[in-house]
Amino acid sequence: MAMGNTPILILKEGTKRDRGKDAQYNNIMAARAIADSVRSTLGPRGMDKMLVDSMGDVVITNDGVTILKEMDVEHPAAKMLVEVAKTQDEECGDGTTTAVVLAGELLKKAVDLVDANVHPTIISGGYRLAAAKAMEILDANAMPVGINDRQILKKLAMTAMMSKAVSGAREHMADLSVEAVTMVAEKVDGKMAVDLDNIQVVKKQGGSMDDTEMIRGIIIDKEPVHPAMPKKVENAKIALVDAALEIKKTEIDAKIEIRDPSQLQAFLNEEENMLRNMVDKVKKSGANVVFCQKGIDDLAQHFLQKEGIYAVRRVKKSDMEKLSKATGANIVSKLSELEKADLGQAALVELRRYQEDEMTFVTGCKNPKAVSVLIRGGTEHVVDEIERSLDDAMSVVAVAIEDGKMITGGGSTAVELAMRLREYSATVGGREQIAIDAFASAMEVIPTALAENAGLDPIDILIDLRKAHKSGKTHAGVNVYTGKVVDMLKEDVVEPFRVGKQAINSATDAAVMILRIDDVIASKGGRPGPGGAGGPGGMGGGEGYGDED
Repeated sequence: MAMGNTPILILKEGTKRDRGKDAQYNNIMAARAIADSVRSTLGPRGMDKMLVDSMGDVVITNDGVTILKEMDVEHPAAKMLVEVAKTQDEECGDGTTTAVVLAGELLKKAVDLVDANVHPTIISGGYRLAAAKAMEILDANAMPVGINDRQILKKLAMTAMMSKAVSGAREHMADLSVEAVTMVAEKVDGKMAVDLDNIQVVKKQGGSMDDTEMIRGIIIDKEPVHPAMPKKVENAKIALVDAALEIKKTEIDAKIEIRDPSQLQAFLNEEENMLRNMVDKVKKSGANVVFCQKGIDDLAQHFLQKEGIYAVRRVKKSDMEKLSKATGANIVSKLSELEKADLGQAALVELRRYQEDEMTFVTGCKNPKAVSVLIRGGTEHVVDEIERSLDDAMSVVAVAIEDGKMITGGGSTAVELAMRLREYSATVGGREQIAIDAFASAMEVIPTALAENAGLDPIDILIDLRKAHKSGKTHAGVNVYTGKVVDMLKEDVVEPFRVGKQAINSATDAAVMILRIDDVIASKGGRPGPGGAGGPGGMGGGEGYGDED
């Protein structure tokens, strides 16, 4: 049986396979295309992106993670960089663009090394050593910050919003962020913890950015159940009820036979009495405001209104929990067990109207562990971007309080790390030191991109920065408005330690992962690209790969 030159097929027909350097270049090009797409948004002088989805919905933002989430990324290696941004966002809420740009630059430097025949495993090893050393240096350079350093926390929030569309009203927004976060911060096992879910964000377009306010309490997007109920209750005693103020239907199918008209009336009277008793129970506890998670019968609404009680029904479970944290009320599942001790306090519960919407505001809570921020702005897009900016600012304040450390921004930390890593590489020896040098050069992409986006000469800026750091100015960074190299600590450009740490870790992990791939096997299945199945879709000239199923 002659074998001849018959090809032996192992993979399914139509499977595309790239190996060796081809696979690496393809992956790296795709990942770099992603990094370049967000690079121009970095820093206070960064530009915004307008993203239009297939439905024609528009998002205008310069928030790295939002841009990458909205982009429909097809290439598998490019997807890894989107993951970097998502992780950074979940961990720190800020620094997403920095992390992605850094990953892109690490890969760019790696290409030069691969071309010089340095094995990817050696590059990966060097990058890992460099990242570990960078963590040590970062830790040594970090400065302490606490929950009571309101001014410093405000500076952190302002730095996070510097590059955003709200920079005009950033002072006001920073105050809001610090106030909201410090209110909901709690001590858990001797450490500070901040759960940002306890800050409720409500968006209403109209008004201006400056009308955005923080409320010491909660906003419920509902109006009272009965139009004749009071629109305003001062010194509110609040009952939170997780039970229906209705007559329960029987669990099993039951038939009630009534033979006498008087029995029917007695039956109806009993129903009415049951509802009246429920309302009496509420009244007896001393409550003058009721938030009910379930329904309230029409007749019960009438009785509540007669007693002058403000009642809202079908309140979301998450809102009930926030109300409980803000007012100190206990959520009661059985109405018959409602006691005075279960009630919460608020200075005012009132109905406010914004355009067509009516909302219940619970304000003036004494020591709320849940608060609300009402965002106002000219258009829907403005309101959305304010929400993203505030989210960044609040996250930054939260992680600074949790970690108790901060570092300087404006490219100062990156240049310091680059300088110290170059010194470290000389002590390592072996081929890894080439990779550590490459890592150090990649760190400098941050001040370079900041300078480029501000229309400055990146080479001049980099030379000035290196000179300043060589002479021991650890906090020297680039002022993108004047084009000068200045002390970032004096300029109040600071960011939490976790932002820098997470950016370096995720960027290194992603770069190492992409570098170590030398074979891409893409099955024919998945979405067809423009050129049929697995045609040239994707980004950055990378050949399209159908999604692996």
